[in-house]
Amino acid sequence: MKVLPLYNVLVLPHSNIFFQTQAFRAMAGNNIYQGDEVTILVLRDQQTREEMTAESFYPIGVEGVVEEISTDGYVVVQTAARVDVHQVLVNENHEIFVETTKRADIMDMDPAEAHMKLAKIKEGLREMVSRFRFGDMMRTYIDQYSSIEEAASVLSSWFTLTNEERYSLLQEDSTKKRFERLERIIYEYSEVAKVTSDAQSAQQEDYQKAYKEQALRKQIDYLQNELDEMHPEQVSDARKYERKIEESGMNEEAKREATKVLNRVKNDGANSAESGMLYDYLDFVTGLSWKKEAPETINLGEAQQILDEDHFGMKKVKERIIQQIAVMNLRKSQAGSILVFVGAPGTGKTSIGKSIAKALHRKYVRVSLGGVRDEADIRGHRRTYIGAMPGRIMDGIAKAGVSNPVMVLDEIDKLSSSFNGDPASALLEVLDPEQNNSFTDHYMNVPYDLSDVFFVCTANTLDTIPSPLLNRMEVIEFQGYTPSEKLEIAKRHLFPKALKNVGLAEGDVALTDDVLDTIISDYTREGGVRGLKKRLDTLCRIAAVKYIQEEETAASVPANAETTAAAEKHPVIQVTRENLRDFLDMHALPHNKVKASAQPGVVTGLAWTQVGGEILYIESLFTKGSGKTIITGQLGDVMKESSAIAQALVQSRFPEQAELFEKNDLHIHVPDGSTPKDGPSAGITMTTAIASLVTGIPVPPNIAMTGEVSLEGVVSAIGGLPEKLMAAERAGVQKVFIPKENIDDLRDVAAEVRDRLEIIPVESIEEVLTALGILKHK
Repeated sequence: MKVLPLYNVLVLPHSNIFFQTQAFRAMAGNNIYQGDEVTILVLRDQQTREEMTAESFYPIGVEGVVEEISTDGYVVVQTAARVDVHQVLVNENHEIFVETTKRADIMDMDPAEAHMKLAKIKEGLREMVSRFRFGDMMRTYIDQYSSIEEAASVLSSWFTLTNEERYSLLQEDSTKKRFERLERIIYEYSEVAKVTSDAQSAQQEDYQKAYKEQALRKQIDYLQNELDEMHPEQVSDARKYERKIEESGMNEEAKREATKVLNRVKNDGANSAESGMLYDYLDFVTGLSWKKEAPETINLGEAQQILDEDHFGMKKVKERIIQQIAVMNLRKSQAGSILVFVGAPGTGKTSIGKSIAKALHRKYVRVSLGGVRDEADIRGHRRTYIGAMPGRIMDGIAKAGVSNPVMVLDEIDKLSSSFNGDPASALLEVLDPEQNNSFTDHYMNVPYDLSDVFFVCTANTLDTIPSPLLNRMEVIEFQGYTPSEKLEIAKRHLFPKALKNVGLAEGDVALTDDVLDTIISDYTREGGVRGLKKRLDTLCRIAAVKYIQEEETAASVPANAETTAAAEKHPVIQVTRENLRDFLDMHALPHNKVKASAQPGVVTGLAWTQVGGEILYIESLFTKGSGKTIITGQLGDVMKESSAIAQALVQSRFPEQAELFEKNDLHIHVPDGSTPKDGPSAGITMTTAIASLVTGIPVPPNIAMTGEVSLEGVVSAIGGLPEKLMAAERAGVQKVFIPKENIDDLRDVAAEVRDRLEIIPVESIEEVLTALGILKHK
């Protein structure tokens, strides 16, 4: 007798068990034939025949006969009575031998009741299989079930029972209990199968509806497209916006918001109160460029050439821009810090943004922030407000038409706060490379990627820019132009442009370099070239009048050979130093020049202003009094403190002159009293002026100085050194004392200015007073 080991198979007496032929021969051996008797044993764990031992089997099995080995690939084993397994032997060839005795069932099940319940089970199974595609064929098999064990054996592969639960059914001696357990298992399976079938049917219906709807929509879209192409003038607004939304390339969140607004337009109709606002919103979001532009490799030589052609000088600024372009070429994306250009008006901060856009082959957008005091100007208004508009940032993106323009945020230092919020704080997200890839404008209410925008900010001073905003930017200072640089800028850019604006050609006005130098030195007072541009515009307008007058005069002379030849020649307007005032229609500006003579108590100082550098004089005088100190010239608190420190230093260095301070009042004055003055750089100038006064030793007016001083006499660093040295050179100063800590700043000073000045770095006030010959008379 062959032994057939099974695992996780429902083995019941008086039933049929179905196997695939290949799997059956792997378990029972190839030398088994139809009619062979077998003993079916149940394995405790899943094992191969090589792993099986006597302890691998449960103690109860079942006898059976191989009833059929079909050529269609299946084997049927008909089981008989249960058996008790007394001994199992597994030899070296892994053959299994068993010693068994029959195990009797407890026949406590009423045959009539069993027949009735089996009929109900078969009825339930027939109802269940009617839900499936092959239900009619399965009903035939169900009708042939003669016992509940046979029904359970056929359905056993779908039961969710463990191996132990399946064996427990075989282990059950009571035919009634076994019947009840099988009945419960079949009914549970039947109900689960019904629910699963219903769910699948419902899901299938949903799928069919979705497929049907999708097919209908495709047909409608196709027909609508055909009609739109035949009659483009009749395309509805809703249809136009649908196309725009699909073709815009916007992200999923933006597409959902735009589609929601479009559905409101469709539902409310064109005559609703909100239709205008909704149409404006759809126009704006569909007009934006949502697609990322492909990175472009920029030729550094070409970029350098463009910057040089458009702007003269600015070596440091151009080098930084070329560095930025090189990094972008390597990373194939926007990279680096946000640049903020700081300098005097007219130094080219805004105009160089156009050159950057040209060098990068990008669109240029300028956003003026001067006077902005509402956060909504940056982030936009929420659409719940009447007259809501997008912020200036997104409005600039919309005007550019691309997602990667060069955007110049002009006058960022002129932002202010109000009860409507702080626009500077709103810029934090715009200018932070870690955040601006999902910038959300309140009007749009969806994120937009600003990471590809090349932001450039401009400012005249850093004092009014909040530190959190300034920390996100890299400061690049624009120094004032030297006279020679202004001359080149005027010749290359300003004068040709001024001629073109009034309709004159370059040969119509004769303007020499000497005259241009005079305009620069006597008719402008600035670090930039904005005032120079105004002077040249005025000159060209007046030249245009003279040009027309000369043409009219020539045309009114009676014609002869000489006048005809003269008329054919165009007049040339001559501009000389002598008639320059007539062309500029103004007096020459009074510049502070070094004084012709020296006087004790008067010293030349240097100051920084928003339009560049300037020299100023510190004047001191003793008058009869009681030791008071009088300060005039509209000085700020810092300069007043400097004057007090200067007086204390002089009193400590010249104790023998203490009586002068006790019996006289010290008057300190800085001329041009209507102009407010303040700043930490007049300390050594005031100290030297008071020391000159008490010793009676004059300081040559062509010697200037700048630097703050402490009570210890230490000279500390100052700012604006390039502008101050240019002002000194322009005014005729020959020697300048500067703080030693500012030596590194000399790199930013033009070479021609450094060559014309004798620059002396000092660490203490004693060095200054000794160099001027004041201390030796103690």
